[in-house]
Amino acid sequence: MNSMDSYKKAVLLVIDGLGDLPTPKTPLQIAKKPNLDKLAKNGITGLMSTIAMGIVPGSDTSHLQLFGYEPMQFYPGRGPLEALGIGIELEQGDIAFRANFATVTDDLSIIDRRAGRIETAIGKELEKSVNMKIEDVEAIFKSSVEHRGALVLRGPGLSASVTPTDPHGPGKVLESAPLEPGAEKTARILNKFSKEVYARLKKAEANKGRKLPANMILLRGPGPFRYVPSMFEMFGISSACVAGGALYKGVARYVGMDVINVEGATGTKDTNLKAKANAAVNALKDHDFVFLHVKACDSFGHDGDCKGKAKMIERIDKELISILAKSGAYLVITGDHSTPCSRKGHSGHEIPILVYGKDERTDDVKNFDEISCMKGGLGHITGRDVLPIILNLIEKSMMYGT
Repeated sequence: MNSMDSYKKAVLLVIDGLGDLPTPKTPLQIAKKPNLDKLAKNGITGLMSTIAMGIVPGSDTSHLQLFGYEPMQFYPGRGPLEALGIGIELEQGDIAFRANFATVTDDLSIIDRRAGRIETAIGKELEKSVNMKIEDVEAIFKSSVEHRGALVLRGPGLSASVTPTDPHGPGKVLESAPLEPGAEKTARILNKFSKEVYARLKKAEANKGRKLPANMILLRGPGPFRYVPSMFEMFGISSACVAGGALYKGVARYVGMDVINVEGATGTKDTNLKAKANAAVNALKDHDFVFLHVKACDSFGHDGDCKGKAKMIERIDKELISILAKSGAYLVITGDHSTPCSRKGHSGHEIPILVYGKDERTDDVKNFDEISCMKGGLGHITGRDVLPIILNLIEKSMMYGT
């Protein structure tokens, strides 16, 4: 693709968990990243708080904010986004949950919350056993990768105001309870689901001989699905998503993006970055805006692996940025939140952001990292500023006033 093909189009690259803290240097400072530094030198930079200064963002709420959807208004809960991301077609009023296979004893004490991180193929086989009807409610389960999956309840009189069955740690499978009047039915359905799942999975052929049989499904993150205006309806732009992880595909589907599945896009450190970059560039032919997501830096941050995170940044620079930089599209490069290796979790620290385009303003920053970008011309912005910046770049902004 040459620059004319993608003129007035944009790519938003979100490097998950990009921001970090100096120990004594951050992974961005350690990494050899000539392409990112070149874009910083020829672009304009700054620091961004996805939600607000000091607020620790979730990956789901931060992406909604980056796409121009205020989480306070549009966030449906994690469950519906996970369900959409793994390909479940949701209907208005469905209640969706994040789910994962686990190993439990006969008294439902949890031995392993991830059933030994079962193989994805085993999860797909077990999936067939746990779709059922309880009273007048359909329980629709779909597995995704390893132990992960999603459950959707579809039927009359359901509510998301129930407690989870996942204790998030050692203990027993929890009994769901209503959190407000009108949710009693949903809690009852969930508890029946847990008992029936155990009975079915205990006898499942795929579990025979396994040291850690996947004989329970733990549920959390309930949320009601509702239709929201698409990015085309909201902002007048056609949009596409290239991602490996189910959550990010789910957020994209929720806001009406075309989700492009790329072979080798795994959401892990082994993801095929070149294939993702080429898919994003190809998507520019018939989309105004492409969201490109890379997960692994966040995973290295959670593991406290500073060197691994730096090496992943180097891979992104070499295999992905080199392709995007030749596309001719405007590039906005940032993260969704900081995941400092020293904390092994999300934090409220700002994230570096870079805007690059051949006819755009530049500043004096020469390196793309947390410290250098403090001096950038964008200053300190929030996630709600990102989509307006992109719309302005591609000349899709609506005039404010007359």
